[in-house]
Amino acid sequence: MRASAMGAALAAFSLSMVHAQENQVAQAAPQAEAPVPSDDLQLEEIVVTAVVSQTSKMRSSVSVSALSADDLLQSAPRSTAEIFRNIPGVRSESTGGEGNANIAVRGLPVAAGGAKFLQLHEDGLPVMEFGDIAFGNADIFLRADSNVARVEAIRGGSASTLASNSPGGVINFISKTGDREGGSFALTRGLDYDTTRGDFEFGGAIGDNWTAHIGGFYREGEGVRNADYNAESGGQIKANLTRKFENGYARVYFKYLNDRAISYAPQPTLVSGTNSDPKIRSVPNFSLLTDSLHTPNFLTNVGLDGDNNVRTSSLKDGMHPVSTVVGGEFRFDLADGWAVANKLRVADTSGRFITPFPQEVMGAQALAAAIGGTGATLRYTDGSSIGTPSALNGNGLATRIALFDVEINDFSNLANDLKLTKSIVSGDSTIDLTAGYYKARQNIEMDWLWNTYVMDVKGRDGHLLDVYNAVGQKLTSNGLLAYGVPLWGNCCTRRYDAQYDIDAPYVSAAWEMGEWNLDASLRRDEGKARGHYIASRQAQVDVNRDGAISVPEQSVSVIDSANPQPVNYDWGYWSWSVGANYMIDPDLAAFARVSQGGRANADRLLFGRLRADGSVAKQDAVDMVDQYEAGVKWRGEDVSVFATAFYAKTQEQNFEATSQRFFDRTYTAKGIELEATYRYEGFLLSGGATWTDAEISKDALTPAVKGNTPRRQAKLIYQLTPSYSYEGYTLGANIIGTTKSYAQDNNELVMPGYAQVNLFADAAITDGLSLSINVNNLFNAKGLTEAEEGSITNGIDNIIRARSINGRTSTATLKYSF
Repeated sequence: MRASAMGAALAAFSLSMVHAQENQVAQAAPQAEAPVPSDDLQLEEIVVTAVVSQTSKMRSSVSVSALSADDLLQSAPRSTAEIFRNIPGVRSESTGGEGNANIAVRGLPVAAGGAKFLQLHEDGLPVMEFGDIAFGNADIFLRADSNVARVEAIRGGSASTLASNSPGGVINFISKTGDREGGSFALTRGLDYDTTRGDFEFGGAIGDNWTAHIGGFYREGEGVRNADYNAESGGQIKANLTRKFENGYARVYFKYLNDRAISYAPQPTLVSGTNSDPKIRSVPNFSLLTDSLHTPNFLTNVGLDGDNNVRTSSLKDGMHPVSTVVGGEFRFDLADGWAVANKLRVADTSGRFITPFPQEVMGAQALAAAIGGTGATLRYTDGSSIGTPSALNGNGLATRIALFDVEINDFSNLANDLKLTKSIVSGDSTIDLTAGYYKARQNIEMDWLWNTYVMDVKGRDGHLLDVYNAVGQKLTSNGLLAYGVPLWGNCCTRRYDAQYDIDAPYVSAAWEMGEWNLDASLRRDEGKARGHYIASRQAQVDVNRDGAISVPEQSVSVIDSANPQPVNYDWGYWSWSVGANYMIDPDLAAFARVSQGGRANADRLLFGRLRADGSVAKQDAVDMVDQYEAGVKWRGEDVSVFATAFYAKTQEQNFEATSQRFFDRTYTAKGIELEATYRYEGFLLSGGATWTDAEISKDALTPAVKGNTPRRQAKLIYQLTPSYSYEGYTLGANIIGTTKSYAQDNNELVMPGYAQVNLFADAAITDGLSLSINVNNLFNAKGLTEAEEGSITNGIDNIIRARSINGRTSTATLKYSF
């Protein structure tokens, strides 16, 4: 018998014995009926993500949560990253739109964006091998739809050894496979914003021992903030086919994603008060909750491509992933307790990332002078006057825009995970031994082709502005100030063409005997990076080919193709994890674990850590994470609780493009993670909270921040979902909250805490037909998730650049299930 089966059998046997004893007592004393333990935390569910042996959550020595398809709907998510807000221990800064979120786990840092120490998986393999590829975060290439059966999230623990580059954890989207006959069609329409989306899925048996599932979505709309154009357009389709055998199964699957989704950068935000007690408000005529710098008057960008040829790009593309995925998996039980399993995923991925980023926001006249000198003026691009600069659009502001325009030429990847297991049963104990080999390849080929523009600050239908110097010379061309980003030293025109190969053998052992579950695992990651990196140079170029050299064309950032720099370095590191779980009784368990894992650094090393020969320093190639955790799981008649205490020490080498800063640090974090449920008849209360005490314990480049709290790391984050169901009707709320945090590592400007309330209601109209309403941010709460500035001047109005949670958005969904 396999360990997972044996574990389930032992758990069931123990539980049945307890119930049998309770029944005997009940027969002797009918007035004392045996309580039925609550399992709203699904503690008997088998864990399949990044664990040594597939056993129940109750018997496992890792912290893991699972969200069902119904749970996903109740959180009223407007993006994939908003789903993660309901996972304890996870801090998801999901204000960037459909993708490009910053995601952290248990105080592990987000120094430069993305999800560096966390991997996002689909059916057990990574969407991207590295979670913080610049302008290629994994959530850009991942969509949640009705194909998802559940989302499983493991924090820390054996994620260090059961997956590469993910010591912080793994969030796994597990697809439906047709095991349950039926499907659904759903139509969603925005009630107070422009979105229309259709979802479908269907699965079931298609013959003896065959099952299949197919589903997908398509949507069109403006998005959750004002853009005044169709800023979201596209969808995906997924399908799988499974053949079941007497001793196992084999499955093939397919996914095609082609979606355009608007990307929100930090927006102009008004702040008064003091650094320690700031008052956050909207800029006049520019709502913090509903507006953005996107406008139908700025949809086209003309410049040079990666081969220095003229190109035109569209701002309507936003985040535009195009990904075709094929894969397969099998598992077969062999003779004498042996089993073999394999998972393969191959993705052909490309696309674009384009969005306006405000480099600086100031009074319109001050910006004109900063660009054109004393006496400079601004006009609209049609030549008409803007009027009095201090009255421009009711706020008197203008902004210098860095247009992030990135061609994702090739983000294709391959991952294969082969494992051989041996189960040894002796008496009441079972030992599972595993030997596996993981092979992966990740391409990172992209061109950064950024230009600089000048525009006003207007919530709807903003306009580009031209700058004229004191003698009337036009310094811009239809709002274009520069082919490049001179304010940042023309840093960011560049080309990457690099390939990252990973080979990772691993072994593990799991022992189950009576009340004990023990496991240990070891992994060796070996990797190599090969390719080249090309920086830029300045040249005079007639970009628009009109035979004249305008002011912006006098100094153009061009790819310096004659001087490529090699990328040629290797890395290697060991990861290990040891854990134990003890069943105190069938409804109470305690566990502990210690782990060490690593994260190889990829494209962000190319910003300045490469040596002339393409190598990097050994200490720059890999960041290590040490973690300790211990916890308890308990379920009573109406209550279930899962609590974990944790400590982590993290190395960090990184680079942030928007601030041009390098990081060389060590962080420490300790805290408590809590997940709990309470049920009374039709009422269910579920929630979680994470208290984290994190600090920068060492900084080689900026020693002054030693001892400070890492930016954007709150002491407490929490989520709470009360709901009531009665005869086909459900009403509930989902509350997401955080205490205050610091905008930057200098620990001056505070971002106030906030609570966001989401509402959901579901009503059965007739058999199979239901109507759902959900409202995101019901009370229009303001909440900053990041800010570029680290301090303000006390006592006056300040303009900073920040990202806030979105204002209230409501949708209605008509769904037919069959």
